[in-house]
Amino acid sequence: MARIKGVDIPNDKHIVVSLTYIYGIGRNLAKTICEKANVEPTKLAKDITTEELTRLRDEINNHLTEGDLRREVNMNIKTKMEINSYQGIRHKKGLPVRGQRTNRNARTRKGKGKTVANKKK
Repeated sequence: MARIKGVDIPNDKHIVVSLTYIYGIGRNLAKTICEKANVEPTKLAKDITTEELTRLRDEINNHLTEGDLRREVNMNIKTKMEINSYQGIRHKKGLPVRGQRTNRNARTRKGKGKTVANKKK
């Protein structure tokens, strides 16, 4: 099992799919990384040589991933909360940020439904 950016990538999958286990790398970026590093995308992760692995690591280091990306995203959210933008206020209240309706859905952000007294007719 190879480690890239502190993440164990699975051996039994294609290298393109294995790279997506790293935060900040999706399918398209994984394909481009493989092309630039001259690695066959359909190759299994366990069949990759150490030379190819170092080329992949060098190419991934050119992109913002894992801890740096998480830190930047959290800093952006904190900035929005500090300047009291609409999105920042929604983050503070724990409500959906991107315009979703909240009167019947939004259980992911709002939590378990609360029962309201005297609601029966």
